[in-house]
Amino acid sequence: MNFRVLRNIAFLFVFVSGLAIVFGAAWTSGAGSPSLSERFELLPEEKKVPKAERSGEYSFDKAHSSIGFRIKHMGLIDVPGHFRKFEGGLEFDASKSRNSSVSFTADMKSIDTGINARDNHLRSKDFFEVKTYPAMKFESTRIKKKGKRYFVKGNLTMKDVTKEIEFPVRIYGPIRDQRGTIRMGVSGTTSINRREFNVNYGGNLPGGTAVLADNVFVDLRIEAVKKKDEKEKK
Repeated sequence: MNFRVLRNIAFLFVFVSGLAIVFGAAWTSGAGSPSLSERFELLPEEKKVPKAERSGEYSFDKAHSSIGFRIKHMGLIDVPGHFRKFEGGLEFDASKSRNSSVSFTADMKSIDTGINARDNHLRSKDFFEVKTYPAMKFESTRIKKKGKRYFVKGNLTMKDVTKEIEFPVRIYGPIRDQRGTIRMGVSGTTSINRREFNVNYGGNLPGGTAVLADNVFVDLRIEAVKKKDEKEKK
């Protein structure tokens, strides 16, 4: 074995050993150490935002947010999609969650699954009839906090139907970004029965499995920016 081979083996050993030490230290949780989820949620910057300053009106940062959905195809796998155009905001009360609220509107014409032919089909009368019903809307009616989670009840309007649904969500932050703006993250998933909103297209396979599942998962991944009040503007 020549010198070059020995040198490469030695370098590889040192590199792997170094990775083991780094990742071992990063993932080990000893007594009093925060869990992985706590490291993710309890950002250091959060401590810099006093509780009184967390409350207020927030708007969705559309560049860092998504309103998406997933539906199971032939009982096999969830096929995802999202809306490219949407608006939304929330009123956050850090002390009393029942005083908080959230609303959003998605442009149904902007539905995007990555396949143009499928998107056009979804816009048609077989599915969402976007020429007649161009928007999907959600407005909260009640927000309740349980532990680290919030349960957001509200009315979802899709096509000609309005029904009450509930989003279990988690809030991350708030934090201050590098420009001093207060931001928070909100994530949550719920499921709805599409047939309850008059979206009935799709039959069954010979064995009885639905080509398209009745239940659709709605995924919210929202980064919201606090609007500056008059005191902060001064």
